[in-house]
Amino acid sequence: MPDYELLELVLFRAIPRQDVKPLARMLLDMFGDFSSVLSASRERLAGIDGVGGAVIVELKIVEAAAHRLARARVIDRPAISGWDALLAYCRTTMAHRETEQFRILFLDRKNVLIADEEQASGTVDHVPVYPREVVKRALELNASAIILVHNHPSGDPSPSEADIAVTRQIGEAARALSIVLHDHLVIGAAQEFSFRAEGYL
Repeated sequence: MPDYELLELVLFRAIPRQDVKPLARMLLDMFGDFSSVLSASRERLAGIDGVGGAVIVELKIVEAAAHRLARARVIDRPAISGWDALLAYCRTTMAHRETEQFRILFLDRKNVLIADEEQASGTVDHVPVYPREVVKRALELNASAIILVHNHPSGDPSPSEADIAVTRQIGEAARALSIVLHDHLVIGAAQEFSFRAEGYL
């Protein structure tokens, strides 16, 4: 089913007995694809002619359902052996955000994902991260390993110098406390960058 048809079905639930095709086309033209429409902020959606509270609620319900479905496939399961599901989850939750978000995936001794937490959120091109807080939280959860994940709203997942520096700092702090840093993933609109795969870790 093409994006516009799927979006029309969602919109029809919010605006019954109306032709929702023009609104669906306009939203897709504005945001690019179905996922980006769902991930758009309430404020941006509210500023669009024809988008009322019912439409926003319907879109956010579908977005929340998608996040929960993706999360259910990774939480309490081995993260390393289920890497594809983990990447799909990260893409679902972060690829279309309009601001940077820094998340930490906490793993137990068997590399089972025990928690996924947002550590910080920021602007369109910056998010503050404090290595001490990352390691402190890992100790509180009794995590044996962590995976760092953040997104680049620009769509380009290439790491910045600041990304490389903070990864090094977190890795050193974690290593001192026998916590393994498995990877740092940078999520872009269409692809991701793995510090481990690219030889940065």
